[in-house]
Order: sequence, then C-alpha cells, then structure tokens
Amino acid sequence: MQRAVIRYAQSGQTMIAYQVVGQGSLDLVLISGFPCNLEILAEDPGYSHFLQRLSRFCRLILFDPRGSGLSDGLDPTTLPDQTIRVDDIQAVMDAAGCSRAALLGASDGAAQALLFAARQPHRVRALVLHGSRTNFRDTATDLKRPRAGVESATGWGSGAARARIAPGRIDDSGFAEWWGRLERFAASPTAAAAQSRLIAALDVRDALPNIETPTLILHRSEDAQIEVEASRSLARAIRGARLVVMPGGDHPVWLGDVDAVADLVEEFLTGERSVLQGDRVLAVTLVVLILGPAGSHAAAAAGRHMNERLTLFRDALPRIMARHGGQSAWSGTQRIDACFDGAARAVACASALREFAQTLGLALAQGIHAGDIERASGALTGLAFDIAGLIAASTRHPDILLSRLASDLVTGSGLQFVDRGALPAQGNHAAVPVVALSGERHLEPLGRARHRSADLGILSGREREVLGLVAEGASNPQIAVQLALSEHTVKRHVANILLKLDMPTRAAAAGLAARQSEP
Repeated sequence: MQRAVIRYAQSGQTMIAYQVVGQGSLDLVLISGFPCNLEILAEDPGYSHFLQRLSRFCRLILFDPRGSGLSDGLDPTTLPDQTIRVDDIQAVMDAAGCSRAALLGASDGAAQALLFAARQPHRVRALVLHGSRTNFRDTATDLKRPRAGVESATGWGSGAARARIAPGRIDDSGFAEWWGRLERFAASPTAAAAQSRLIAALDVRDALPNIETPTLILHRSEDAQIEVEASRSLARAIRGARLVVMPGGDHPVWLGDVDAVADLVEEFLTGERSVLQGDRVLAVTLVVLILGPAGSHAAAAAGRHMNERLTLFRDALPRIMARHGGQSAWSGTQRIDACFDGAARAVACASALREFAQTLGLALAQGIHAGDIERASGALTGLAFDIAGLIAASTRHPDILLSRLASDLVTGSGLQFVDRGALPAQGNHAAVPVVALSGERHLEPLGRARHRSADLGILSGREREVLGLVAEGASNPQIAVQLALSEHTVKRHVANILLKLDMPTRAAAAGLAARQSEP
C-alpha cells in the first residue's frame, strides 16, 4: 500500500508524528506499543497488510508515542505524569480533524487507550485492546529481563529482544536484523530506558470502573510477553467487555494472523465483515513483470511497437489464464498478479506466457510462491504476492523462478528444477530459497485434451502461410526473409494465429498444423 504522509501534531511543547490512512466514515486511532517508528514499521509486510485491512472500513489514525520514533523525545531525568499520554492522543485527534473515534490499543498502548477513555469518554465510541495490561509489574511475564534489555547499551538495538516478543520469528535472521533496526530507529538506549520506566509506571486499575465504552479485548493464548490471565482480569473489571482468546504467541498485534485480528475488529466496530469468509485462501501466486523488448536488438527496438505488443499480450492474457485455471489482475502497467489452486497449473501458465511473449518479442520475469491471499472485488492482495514479486524481480528472462515451498507442491508432476540458492533477506523478509524451472514435461493445461480440433480455416491466407513455415521449423527471421516481411510483422502474425486457434504455444500450433496436413 502507498505510504501516507507523516505530519506533526503539537502537544504542549512536544511534536507528535502521525499519519492518516484510508477514507472511511469511521475514525480508528491505533495506539501501538513500544518500540515504534512509523517509517520502519511500514517496511514490515505484516504491519502494512494490517493497516491495509483496517483502512478498508475506517479512517485510520496512527502515531509515534512521545519518546519513540519520529516524535519528540522524553527527558530521561524526569518521569512525566501519565496524563501526558492522554494529552498526546487528544492532540493527534485534533490535528487529524477527529472529534470522536474508536481506539485500538496494543501492548502498553492498551493502557494508554484505557486512560484516554476514562478521562475523555465523550471522544471514544469503542475500545479494542490487544495484549492488554493494567499494571506492568502485575502482568509482565518477566519484568527484570525486558528492563535489563533496554537499560543495557550493548543489548538495545541488537534485535535480541525479539525472542521475548515474537517467538514465532525466532529463527528468522532477516527479521532479527530488521527488529534491531526498529529498536535503533525507535529510541537510543538512554531514551529506551526512559520509555521502559514510563511503561513500568503505567497503572490504570483505578480507571477501570469509569470505563463504560463498548470494549473488545483480544489476547493470544501463548503471548510471550503478557500472560492471558491479564486480559481475563481486565475483561472482568470492565462492564460488558468481550474477551476473545486467539491462538499464537507473538505479542505485537501486527504479527501472526493479522487477518483474524482485523476481522474481529471490523465486525466489532461495524457489525459486519467486508471480506467474507472464503475470500482469504491458500493459493499459488504468480507475478509476471514485462521487462520490455527481447532479443539481440532489444535496445534499438525499445521504443518501437511497444504499445502494440503490450496490447496483444493483454488481449491474450485472459485466454491463457482461463486455459490454466488462473485468475489475474494487472498491478501497474507492466506487472500482472495471478493466482492458481495448484502449483503445476501456475508453472504451466508461466511457461505458456513466456512462449507467447517470445512470439511478440517481449521479455518476461516471472516468480511463483505459495501462501495466503485475499480475493475481494476483483483485487488480488496478500503477502504471497509480495514474495512472488521479489522472486520475479530477481529473475532474468527467460527463467521462471519458484520458491522452494512452491516447487515442493509439484512433486511427481514430471517437472525438473535447478537450485538457485536463496534471495537475500530484505527488511523483515527472511531469505527465500528459490529454484529455476529446467524441465517442462506435462505442461499441457490440466483437464484438457492434448489434441485439439481447431479449424485452420479461420486463419487468413497469409497466416496459413506463416503457420506452415512454423510447422516446418522456420524461425521468425527465416519466415520474414522467405515471405518478404518484416520480422515484427511475422511476430504479429504468429501472435494472431495463437489467439485465433486458442493455442498456448507456437509448438502447439505447429503440431496442430502438422496433424491436419496428414492425409
């Protein structure tokens, strides 16, 4: 998703960085836990996807708390009164033109949301709390180690603290590097220690009897940082609060199954879910990047006939996708996202697209991965497309690269692969092992007969001449010389032949011509 502009709200003498995402009629303020930095968090696909889900049904307001990220810092020698957090939230809401909002508080942000709701009830329409606590000392699973981590200049910024926060990513070296970067950009070791002391002083137990706002409390059953009993106690203390215990152990709200969290939040705030059950599915994803003209004269031809080639490719795409059971969407001028219910279908489609593109003189880069996606209102989204896009971006024409996970799904298909190492970790992406397609047996579309009965009579006379030469094994340059045509014209004839005959490849059309010429 496109990153929102960062603006500043003034709270007393302190400047608070904030963003507004989405244009829904409902305002939702996200109060994240520490560490926080709006720009670094946006690099995480899970975080970005979480914001995208929330912003579908609301106008989402998010900010860096005082002393963290892009906002002004804390005075490390003085512990401010907790009401300062209430003032900061109010300043952000005022700057964003928000008079009343739902609050989503995560981790220590949940306590800040509770304080604001108790002191400014007229400005809060609903509360959603995740990984909640009312008192750091009473509910933290281990007080001494987290505080020691931020008070140590050698420990803070290394990423080691993720083990106590995100155990599900403990073996992810890319995430470890990114988490250390998040810590460093959230606060210096001294500022982090001051933030830790401020969080440790949070105690909102006295405010709970004053909370009359509709409240949803979410907690992961194996939360590595805050025991689930803390949220159970909180639910008992807030009149009418609803508690939902979810599976998982990662503490940040934007890690783990963020779609499940977003579904619950949307249903609680709006009464319905815009993304219905079944729109989120496990699928094989294919990302196709159109690189430009292919061949030895690509540079010279880059500016000639490109629009015509793209038009022919775009016209053929639905037929090729339908033949292989794929659903596709253009994501930008020269990128196509597609999904399939099987890896063999995705590979077959990628091969057909590559061969058809070659008839047009186009070079493609294609990447295939498998994972959860969303299919809603014709759009295709999800982390699996991000990974497939990274794979495609690393691919050189005419290779087709697959993640190792996707290639494991075609065992027994007759396809052969060559190991290509791994994509390096990027941001919080772990290294992705990839393989290249080398053998292409059994690439006919599944469920279709291999012998077609297409009528060559639908071809023009010139197209039948071209097809006859193709069947004889002639290349495009050879056909151009023999028929006194330009090579580009020959490519267009071949593309039209494939479209008219509903053929996936040049070889398939040649085979049909050879069979129909037999006595």
